[in-house]
Amino acid sequence: MTSTRTNCHRMARGGRTLVAGLIASLGLWVAIGALPPGDPASEARAADGYIEHIAIGEAESSRFVRIPLNKSLIVHLPQEARDVLVSGPAVVEAVVRSKRTVYLIGREVGQTNVFFFDQDGRQILNLEVEVERDLLALKAMLDRVLPDNSISVDSINGNVVLTGTVTSALHSKQASDIAAKFAGEADRVLNMIAITGREQVALRVTVAEVQRSVIKQFGVDLAAAVDIGGQSVFRFATVNPFSLGLGAISGTNFTVQDLTGANQFQNILRAMERNGLVRTLAEPTLTAISGEAANFLAGGEFPIPVAGDDDRITIEFKPFGVGLAFTPVVLSEGRISLKISTEVSEISSSGAIALTPGGTDATLTIPALRVRRAETTVELPSGGSVVMAGLIQDDVRQDLNGVPGLKDVPILGSLFRSRDFQNSETELVVIVTPYTVDPVSRDQLMRPDERLNIAKDATTIFLGRLNKIYGTAGGDPDGAYYGTVGFIVE
Repeated sequence: MTSTRTNCHRMARGGRTLVAGLIASLGLWVAIGALPPGDPASEARAADGYIEHIAIGEAESSRFVRIPLNKSLIVHLPQEARDVLVSGPAVVEAVVRSKRTVYLIGREVGQTNVFFFDQDGRQILNLEVEVERDLLALKAMLDRVLPDNSISVDSINGNVVLTGTVTSALHSKQASDIAAKFAGEADRVLNMIAITGREQVALRVTVAEVQRSVIKQFGVDLAAAVDIGGQSVFRFATVNPFSLGLGAISGTNFTVQDLTGANQFQNILRAMERNGLVRTLAEPTLTAISGEAANFLAGGEFPIPVAGDDDRITIEFKPFGVGLAFTPVVLSEGRISLKISTEVSEISSSGAIALTPGGTDATLTIPALRVRRAETTVELPSGGSVVMAGLIQDDVRQDLNGVPGLKDVPILGSLFRSRDFQNSETELVVIVTPYTVDPVSRDQLMRPDERLNIAKDATTIFLGRLNKIYGTAGGDPDGAYYGTVGFIVE
């Protein structure tokens, strides 16, 4: 305790000289960092938990105070103090101005306590001191940049804590970015801001796919039996397959056969062609809150056996069809950042796996999936559209099968070979349009089945009508339709 008192008195003498010189030359009401009563900056700092001047009452023995980093607090004691003990001198520096006035200066972020003793060694006061960053400048910046929001700023162990409410996710991110610049690192900012105006985004998607396929097959098979004398006959036959996987797409063939005489000839001509056209169209509409994900699938699921524990087989289901997933983030009024993932898949025999379970003669076929997938992140205005096109696939395969040597002879070689040709073309186009939407009252909407009246038997039999017309003559249905909704049959 003796060394502590000596250090405190030395510090007091140096601080007393410095502060006395400032007061004498400037004539200020308070010393380091203090502001006159009623000053707006002082009142703002006090509202955030920071005070610059306290007067301790006679009955007080303990108090908690917060000091801004590198700023000071003036303490007026109710009686004269002899000793001042600071448990963490690296955090708070105490400068004794007089026996009843002490300056506490925040040197480092942290917590400590300061004890004051009278000349008899009795404790006068215990101050629990917390030193944190002065967030007044940050608070002023947030109020100026984001005036329509209510953001509170606090700190703990040198970290900045943001609380309050904002109207959009963009404003929350902007507040975090500003606080990160103030704190020096983004990891030192804890964003606990609540978003009150959670915008909803409706996404209208059109998925259109056109597939065209062409298959051509041409082959000639020969069979002959030639008498070479006596009882000897020379026979030969060519059967040239179509080897691209489909086999002959039709059993149609043309046969020319000569059965007269001792020599017999047979010529089989196979010529087939298949043209196919497939159109896939889906127009899903999804609604999600800003920042949340939404998913859509129009299709189905097929089972896949999966090996489990103890040689058990479990079944999992793999989805296929037209799938859509999107995550919208409303940046500002009418601006939407959109992460989109869309997929069109179908079951295909190409790449399928055939398994034969042990102890059985059955064959288990696991199909494959033919997938077209697109994923992107774009920024659009409400009502704007983006087209993801260029998803074109052109697959051409061709095989020639025939008798070696003879199939390569010009012109006549076509009698000894078969040709299998396949061409498949696919184009996928995805059109995406986001809208910011607001909820509406139930009485402003109408179901597609409202006022749908089933026709009477006589009307159906003699007039061929399945239902009556919606509504009544000269009147409109209740509510209103928004967009293209449902079907109306007359």
